[in-house]
Amino acid sequence: MSDITQNPFASTHSLDTNPFDDPIPQQTVNSAHLEELSRRERDLERREQELNQRAEHVRVHGRNNWPPFYPLIFHSIQEEIPEASKPLITRLYQLWLVLMGTLVINMVACIFLLTSGSSDGGKDLGASIGYMFVIAPLSFLLWYRPIYNGYMKEQALYYYLYFFFGGWHLLFSIYMIIGIPSTGSAGLIQTIQMFSGGHIAAGVLGLIATIGWVLQGAGSGFYYRQIWSHHNAAGHTMEQAKTELASHGAKAYFTRG
Repeated sequence: MSDITQNPFASTHSLDTNPFDDPIPQQTVNSAHLEELSRRERDLERREQELNQRAEHVRVHGRNNWPPFYPLIFHSIQEEIPEASKPLITRLYQLWLVLMGTLVINMVACIFLLTSGSSDGGKDLGASIGYMFVIAPLSFLLWYRPIYNGYMKEQALYYYLYFFFGGWHLLFSIYMIIGIPSTGSAGLIQTIQMFSGGHIAAGVLGLIATIGWVLQGAGSGFYYRQIWSHHNAAGHTMEQAKTELASHGAKAYFTRG
């Protein structure tokens, strides 16, 4: 019955667009095409500039890329560290960065200790500045870089270097957490004295520095134990370390091969 009421001449297909509408202007199409070409050209120029910058960097510094402001060594966790060990080395590098930030905050806190009238403020400030210029590079070279090389090359010598200097770093962290006056640390004792003396700004900075020392010290201790377990599981021995030192000498520390 419904078939009778339908228009037999009606089309079963509908037009999506009106055939009598004006076509899209050719000028609009050309404009969009030119804009796309312009975008691609800018992208190619940017890539070319980046490649030129990299080539100039390699010409001047070789592959060295760290530190960024004056490259002396090549440092790339993504390229040099095995996939399974990348998270560990990344965390250790982040802990080293926390150490750098803590050293800066500690120095600023010691400035406030001096201005707040601390009898040992001058000694604290002088020592804190010394830590900035001594602990910062030595921590990178003596415990971070060895374990970086250790996981990259899986050689026993680097692990023993890390355990020795990393152990000293753990002791130094505990020493800085305590905050003995005149030692250059705005740690716990100094922080308590500043708060009890009503020097809030110095106390707050000392508290931040103390938290920084605790975080990087606790993190270093946690990974120290994890690396020790890996070292034992890998079967590294002192004899292997001696053989590697005799075979490669000190140059092994600076080379990636």
